[in-house]
Amino acid sequence: MRWTSALSTKASLEAAVDQVVAQAQANLSADPDLGFVFISSAFASDYSRLMPLLQERLSVPILIGCSGGGIVGTSGVNATQEIEETPALSLALAELPDVVITPFRVVSTSLPDLDGPPDRWVELVGVAPQTRPSFILLADPISGMMTDFLQGLDYAYPGATKVGGLASGGPAVQQGSLFYQGAALQGGVVGVALSGQVVLDAIVAQGCRPVGPMYQVVEGDRNIILKVQETAGSGTPLPPLEALQELAADLTPEERELAQQSLFVGVAQSGFKQVLEPGDFLIRNLMGVDPRGGALAIGDRVRPGMRIQFHLRDAGASADDLETLLRQYKGQQPGVSSAGALMFACLGRGERLYQKPNFDSQMFRQYVEDTPLSGFFCNGEIGPVGQTTFVHGYTSVFGILRQPD
Repeated sequence: MRWTSALSTKASLEAAVDQVVAQAQANLSADPDLGFVFISSAFASDYSRLMPLLQERLSVPILIGCSGGGIVGTSGVNATQEIEETPALSLALAELPDVVITPFRVVSTSLPDLDGPPDRWVELVGVAPQTRPSFILLADPISGMMTDFLQGLDYAYPGATKVGGLASGGPAVQQGSLFYQGAALQGGVVGVALSGQVVLDAIVAQGCRPVGPMYQVVEGDRNIILKVQETAGSGTPLPPLEALQELAADLTPEERELAQQSLFVGVAQSGFKQVLEPGDFLIRNLMGVDPRGGALAIGDRVRPGMRIQFHLRDAGASADDLETLLRQYKGQQPGVSSAGALMFACLGRGERLYQKPNFDSQMFRQYVEDTPLSGFFCNGEIGPVGQTTFVHGYTSVFGILRQPD
């Protein structure tokens, strides 16, 4: 298995294509089996020209990609960069012997009924669950189908790793473009399923740190938390707003200021794990507060018995979360060499968050060394928490490809 990543910042699309193709092909020993291309919104008027230009210069049977508000790639000798708000083109190519690659495109009108059998989803994607596939997904953010699509994939392929991102065109442009097998497209999802001698590992860094005690939801309705109780004691259930006010009294002045704009709710995804760590929570937005009844509305469905903990997000918390997860990954995979990786980062990260360039990608390479990295800044990031796949926000998701142990 061999993987290569190339990056160009040339302002001419023809020159950028020439550069990434030459760089990528120079690092391969045979024709590639799979390619990913990510193009910045600075080339928006040229989206329709991208795939024909690549097809003239490159022989690859399966090539997918999308537009991004920022582009991630490797230029020169392992010099990974995150290029934001300026022209950039990234190309990843892979030689994948003994790997079955199945490309697919799905549009919202073709989605099966979620109450139907899993066979309908298998027919839609075209991959047998027995082959134990992994999935890389790129989606149009306007389609509004990703929640149902991911739920269907988890239903038909339980335990399969699924990573990816929603195309973006920068902070001011909501609609991106997808690229699939020679054409620029709008709408739906494009992706590949990988089966055989390949493993896709996922790291989902949601960029938050927990504050205060853990609570259990005692009473809730739809997405509204009505009553909570501390899990560590046997206190009287209370409205979650009161719990939040008690928490605020214990925060530092800096944390209280941060909580005014960057307070979230972490929902534990395991009902059995006693000691919860980074990566065990699904981070959801705090949508609203009822000052009279003390209820809180969050961006997820609420059920009694679920465990929650308040979280804060800032540059320091994001860096700590990512480093913790990367350190855990390295410790779990001692001596394992990865072939390549894809990075799907939120538009709200990068220099806007850290006030310095290339932060997430450089930290990744500190722990997952000598691994070509490509990707883009997304309108939403796709990755698992526990056994369920979600669309996240403010997250960096890494998909790491390697051979089986």
